[in-house]
Amino acid sequence: MKESKLLLIPGPSPVVSRVLEALAQPTISHLDPEMEKEFLGAVENLKEIVFTENGQPIILAGAGTLSMEIALLNITSDQDKVLVISQGYFGSRMAEICQAFDIKYKLMASPWGRVVTVEELAAELKKHKYEVVVCTHVDTATGACAPVKEYAAVIKQLAPETLLVVDGVCATGGIEERMDEWGIDVILTAAQKCLGAPPGLAIDVFSRRALDKRRKLPKVKAYYADIMRWLPVMEDPKRYFSTPAVNEIRAFYEATEIVLEEGLENRFSRHERFASAIRRGLGSLGFSIYTDETCLSSTLSVVKYPDEVDDVSFRQKLYENGVVVAGGLGPTAGQVFRFGHMGNLTRDQIIFAFDAIEKSLLYLGYEFTLGEGVETVRSLLVR
Repeated sequence: MKESKLLLIPGPSPVVSRVLEALAQPTISHLDPEMEKEFLGAVENLKEIVFTENGQPIILAGAGTLSMEIALLNITSDQDKVLVISQGYFGSRMAEICQAFDIKYKLMASPWGRVVTVEELAAELKKHKYEVVVCTHVDTATGACAPVKEYAAVIKQLAPETLLVVDGVCATGGIEERMDEWGIDVILTAAQKCLGAPPGLAIDVFSRRALDKRRKLPKVKAYYADIMRWLPVMEDPKRYFSTPAVNEIRAFYEATEIVLEEGLENRFSRHERFASAIRRGLGSLGFSIYTDETCLSSTLSVVKYPDEVDDVSFRQKLYENGVVVAGGLGPTAGQVFRFGHMGNLTRDQIIFAFDAIEKSLLYLGYEFTLGEGVETVRSLLVR
């Protein structure tokens, strides 16, 4: 086998062997009893992961962008207006989806690296009426983590009829999202980030209130993405609408089992510890963090280079040394790299990554104290 690289981009995240083994099982019928058991198991596990008793997961073949479409198309009518809260690139994608389907919307965007404040949201809700508010929990371009719990509280207070949609693609399974307690109506996500499964599944969890809204709509601008076609399948996988992604769902079930075996509180805490150690290790080597310190995410860091380090040269050499990170998007291109630290990442993998970072910097002629980054993260991540 070709030697694999350690994947530290903002998703996909590294997939552990236990999940890969589930993915590699022979393909079985989508109506097989084993498939039914694991499909229903994935549905129930998802409910635990987002802290809902009555929410309804929808798991379809597709990517996070499809889950964004599913969320919007199933709860908006032609008369509705959507407030899109954008913390960066993927909030703007929500606005593009609204444009594509002629959904009325207003884009409320923060400067890159920051978030729309709770006070700004409250002021907007006092001025205008919206049927739906959409926000990105963690924007994978900027690393900004939105105060979702506080957004939900403000909406509940000032606009209790408004539905709240949370894009949890870079958060669900790594950062707390308490759907029922906070009052979130749709959480959308994907399999390949904090949940630690391979890419290929679009995932939405609808509250009872959101489902009621869909049932009242005479039609939606979707066919495959119409959840009414899929609800019977989610309740009984032996029912058929379209062939599900059998192997991906079986792997996803295994990934959700790993999440729950670790324990959600433990998993959230581990993500926070790893993020803190990684940032301190990067700081010891002269890097800095692009995102404002008031809204840092525990799943992703957007890292600014020292003046002496070239983006393309660094990432290329790091790749040769066994680690893959992502470049910047939009206005950050060439100025930052994006370091994903989510899912089932381990202490040893982080230490390996810092060793590769130091080797790369040494090759590029950057002056630093050799071993400082590795020792910083090693000391902070004592077993």
